[in-house]
Amino acid sequence: MLITKHKKGSKSSGGNRLLISITVVGSAGPIRFVVSEEMMVATVVDTALKSYAREGRLPVLGSNANDFVLYCPVVGTEALKPWETIGSFGARNFMLCKKPHQQAVNNGDDQKPVTVGIRKSSGSWKAWFNKSLNLKVSSH
Repeated sequence: MLITKHKKGSKSSGGNRLLISITVVGSAGPIRFVVSEEMMVATVVDTALKSYAREGRLPVLGSNANDFVLYCPVVGTEALKPWETIGSFGARNFMLCKKPHQQAVNNGDDQKPVTVGIRKSSGSWKAWFNKSLNLKVSSH
């Protein structure tokens, strides 16, 4: 049996590694995996979608990373930029949401993009979070 040891400064280590947790809106639980802190947000989204599909989770999301945005609730309400590094936020918990589709509406000469929901249950994580806070427990 051959045992190999990794050197601390080796190029294959890819810098510091982080265990991140990504909650997919509408799914039962988070996806957890290890990433390099220099990994781009777009690559993390792609890895999360592949891991989600490999585990056979529901609802089925698809595999196009361009259809999704990653949020970091600690940082703010803006979606993370695809070219940013995942380690630059100092967080390990993220939320993955489907982007709302935009369609052009023809109003004479002007064409303005209008956001159209995919289906009623696919809202943003903020709406889901606010809805979950508003649930009330009634006593008989």
